[in-house]
Amino acid sequence: MTKLTTVLWSNHTAEEQAEFYTSLVPGSRILSVQRTPADTPSQKKGDVIVVDFELGGQNFSLLNGGPMFTHSEAVSIMISTKDQVETDRLWNAIVDNGGEESACGWCKDKWGVSWQITPDRMMALIWDNDDPASAQRAMEAMMTMRKIEIAVIEAAAKGETADA
Repeated sequence: MTKLTTVLWSNHTAEEQAEFYTSLVPGSRILSVQRTPADTPSQKKGDVIVVDFELGGQNFSLLNGGPMFTHSEAVSIMISTKDQVETDRLWNAIVDNGGEESACGWCKDKWGVSWQITPDRMMALIWDNDDPASAQRAMEAMMTMRKIEIAVIEAAAKGETADA
């Protein structure tokens, strides 16, 4: 089978990014660090050019390409979480490490990469095809949030209110 790898552009921080990213998801690891065999327009021979890593079973590479390209919300890494503790841990790790909050469970890390910290329970409530009114209330509650608060979405789905 063909191997797929998502490549993320880095402004010469690939090793630091890979170390941070692999610390977020248990079982993740850095696979290799490649050094350029020759001078390039943005690097000297021997500088790190690519860091390959595995994040949650997915292959990624970080390419130390320089400042000419930046990230946008058009591409993000989504992590499905099992509970509020995991949601909080991931959100706080990204935001508290120089990142920034956005809406609806999205945040950016300090390198500008967008993340979606997405509780499985929230997705189940929003895509509840058996109860469209409940799904609508869950979606409307989610739309008011930055970090997702599962209890608030569960209460909204039931037509109740909850303290976050």
